[in-house]
Amino acid sequence: MKKTVTIQKKAPVKNVHMLTMTAVLSAISFVLAFLEFPVPLSPSFARMDLSDLPALIGAFAYGPVSGILIELVKNVLQLLTSSTGGIGELANFIMGSSFVVTAGTIYRFRKTKKIAIIACFSGSVVMGITAAIVNYFILLPVFETFMPLDQLIASFGAFIPFIKTKLDVVLFNTFPFNLLKGMGISIVTMLLYKRLTPVLKGSQK
Repeated sequence: MKKTVTIQKKAPVKNVHMLTMTAVLSAISFVLAFLEFPVPLSPSFARMDLSDLPALIGAFAYGPVSGILIELVKNVLQLLTSSTGGIGELANFIMGSSFVVTAGTIYRFRKTKKIAIIACFSGSVVMGITAAIVNYFILLPVFETFMPLDQLIASFGAFIPFIKTKLDVVLFNTFPFNLLKGMGISIVTMLLYKRLTPVLKGSQK
């Protein structure tokens, strides 16, 4: 009976700690979203950031729902300074969530290093595919409001000569870039996660 009461007392503490750390990771993700870098072999308006890193760490530590919440909070906060009327934030949320949900769900079933590597690779592939779809149907049409389609495609073709159509842009630029981005974030996560575990888990056993 005493053991049952102890477990019941630990459950709320565990939930509070999880929510607190999810909030902290969301704040870090929001800050990282402002640290943008140019995308290799892409025009200047194509930018990248590492804001999915805290979301992947959260998904590994607490499950895919935590990863989604971190992505959601980050993009809701970014609406305050949005220049795309929320379209860019919606696209970012969809792409980031596809990454952390895939990786977090796979890792949740068996938390080993091998499964973590498989989870990260799978999440990166899914994000690459999702990014290609989102860019084709959402982001590139948004860019078309600022730049004619032919000029938009030519701006990518200047770096990769065999890009001639909008489909080429997502197949030869968007997909491989997001795949590599996911793998890069995954490598950093693998290096940091075990070191952060005591903080992420708190007093949990």
